[in-house]
Amino acid sequence: QVQLVESGGGSVQAGGSLRLSCAASGDASISYCMAWFRHVPGQEREGVATIYRDGTTTVAESVKGRFTASKDDARDILYLNMDRLKPEDTAMYYCAADGTQDRHKCDASVGPDEYRYWGRGTQVTVSS
Repeated sequence: QVQLVESGGGSVQAGGSLRLSCAASGDASISYCMAWFRHVPGQEREGVATIYRDGTTTVAESVKGRFTASKDDARDILYLNMDRLKPEDTAMYYCAADGTQDRHKCDASVGPDEYRYWGRGTQVTVSS
């Protein structure tokens, strides 16, 4: 079993920055492919960013140039650094783990069904 706990969400004005954290514990398989998703009521859960165990990252087109994923392997923490936030970034952000072992398929375009473990989410609200 893998347990994921997100933190770092909050309210920020447009143009601001925020860093989300995801503390992971349990099965070491989460080191292969981990991801950040976000969800707005009435919409599908959207892949935001991924990071493979070797540090390879991808981001969704909607956040390209503004969001980056990173990780601290020693502490088993996944991060999502968000810069130049926009109101449309407002969503519940989730950390996901145990995705594909194929580095080239560890991609933000991959849907949520590919991930086995999920955190409970952290809310990000961006005001105009």
